[in-house]
Amino acid sequence: MLRSMIREMEAGKNPYLNMLRGRMDRENYEKLCAIPDSRVHQFIAEAAELCNPKEIFICSDTPDEIAYIKHMAIASGEESAALETPGHTFHFDGIYDQGRDREVTKFLVPKGDYLSPALKQIDRNEGLKEIFGLLKNSMVDRTMIVRFLILGPANSVFTIPCMECTDSWYVAHSVSLLYRKGYETFLKMKADAEFFKTLHSCGRMDERKISVDHEKKRIYIDYVTNTVYSVNTQYAGNSIGFKKLALRLTIRKAHREGWLAEHFMIMGVHGPSGRKTYVAGAFPSACGKTSTAMLPGETILADDIAYLRNIDGVCRAVNAEVGIFGILKDVNPIDSPLLYGVLTSPNEIIFSNVLVKDAKPWWLGMGCELPNEGINFSGRWWKGKNGLNGKEIPPASENARYTISLNALPNCDPELDNPWGVELGAIIFGGRDYRAYVPIQQGYGWEHGIIAYGASLETETTFAITEEQGRYEINAMSIQDFVSIPLGQYIKNYLEFGKRLKRQPLVFGANYFLRDLRTGEFLNSRSDKHAWVKWIDLRVHGEAGARRAPTGLIPEYKDLAELFKQVLNKEYSMEDYRRQFTIRVPENLRKIKRVREFWSMQVTDAPKELFNVLDEQERRLVKAREEFGNYIPPDKFEEE
Repeated sequence: MLRSMIREMEAGKNPYLNMLRGRMDRENYEKLCAIPDSRVHQFIAEAAELCNPKEIFICSDTPDEIAYIKHMAIASGEESAALETPGHTFHFDGIYDQGRDREVTKFLVPKGDYLSPALKQIDRNEGLKEIFGLLKNSMVDRTMIVRFLILGPANSVFTIPCMECTDSWYVAHSVSLLYRKGYETFLKMKADAEFFKTLHSCGRMDERKISVDHEKKRIYIDYVTNTVYSVNTQYAGNSIGFKKLALRLTIRKAHREGWLAEHFMIMGVHGPSGRKTYVAGAFPSACGKTSTAMLPGETILADDIAYLRNIDGVCRAVNAEVGIFGILKDVNPIDSPLLYGVLTSPNEIIFSNVLVKDAKPWWLGMGCELPNEGINFSGRWWKGKNGLNGKEIPPASENARYTISLNALPNCDPELDNPWGVELGAIIFGGRDYRAYVPIQQGYGWEHGIIAYGASLETETTFAITEEQGRYEINAMSIQDFVSIPLGQYIKNYLEFGKRLKRQPLVFGANYFLRDLRTGEFLNSRSDKHAWVKWIDLRVHGEAGARRAPTGLIPEYKDLAELFKQVLNKEYSMEDYRRQFTIRVPENLRKIKRVREFWSMQVTDAPKELFNVLDEQERRLVKAREEFGNYIPPDKFEEE
């Protein structure tokens, strides 16, 4: 009682709490008063004055409150529990809200500041005026839910407190699965602590609880105040501020403080004698990231965002999140048996933008015939239904998703919440390269690997086979869309980070999509990546040899033959080895030309080390061509 009275007296001196006193009941008001930081009160008070909600719900992370949020997501109609498997719910976003919206996601840039012209941006004053205009009175007759969360494990050097004000019970429910609870962190947060904030409103909704003003969708990032503003959207990548939106803020924080915030999966790879090697990986969309992280027999620690720090000379990493907002397409019992089993078993899972029929969720590529009718993001759906653009609407979105806690997975790594993170033994950069790079190779060192595989990460955007038809897109480190500092500086930070380490992770380049130049057939099956990952583990511990190719260190045949037998129970022939690991000099030289043009023409501050590494690789390729010709079998190269 005395403590409550003291808080009440202190609150009376706080103008922001005074503003909020009449907007919430006593229970919620006391939960907010318990947080000592007036900046928290200010953000909520200003959000309430702007959005004008009917009431405010402060979530203090009790089990009852978490359960109430899930109940309200269903009771409000934003989610439906009409699925036969216990724990499963589904949510629909509008037909125009099926993914991250690059065009309306912008940085708010103050006058006199500079960001790369490759980044979407708007004058800060202009952008704030616009977004505040759209948020004005957007929560009338609704509840504003306030969630307190943390990025990274609790009580850790990696911890970043964050908070979100939203009028979406679906968003509030989703973060329960995706992030660690943060109310206790805010109770003891220091007065000078940096924290991230998000203000989100669905805007006007129709009877299906879908945002209708899609043409007024805006997602603006104010790095001056570490705030994300989002309106007229429900798609989680646009509305949950701590996915890729906060990654942009975290990259700036990491730049200031000398660590790395990355678009990484992290897996634990089991090796001989019971050891486990932690391997991180960056792969653009549809390049094998999730399927690598979910390899059977290994553990998953992260699937999307990781923080890397130098701790006593060792590269240690954590998962910023504790859940997965994953793509459903092509998850089936043949290619993804573990994940498919989880998604079809009783668990707390939110399915979004799937087809619903017979109380089951259906998605593209799930390995069976889909129903010819049901309900989906377009409403009642039937095969042959066309959208307003005249194109046929698919049964489920190409970007249909599932939201689930990592702890629901049987292969969740036990070190997920270790405040010190895990030591990384290796980092993989993998793209979709039909012509040039071999399936797996190791950099000659940190600098070579970061530049030749990371800064040169390239995805071919069509399935064309001829060079003229293929379209290539550089996506440095698979993070280019989110880099909120000059891109050249980002590469410099990587190089400097590696120099300061006493033990550098080995760096590898992966390419699961190499095709035969004549027939166009893929040279690998989907399961082969498991052998490449096991080779990486052996290389980290010095237990496998390599050959010195112009583009990096490539496996020896005897090691791969043994791994294919042990891991996949497959015979691996010398013919397979030669087809997969022949160095294609013309295609690799063209790749270097494209990469060099990108970094010299589209980036103004690329470090000289980048061009030096590309030049050295070009010289090695030219020299090898002079000795062996344009297409060089792997056994022509000397052993390490």
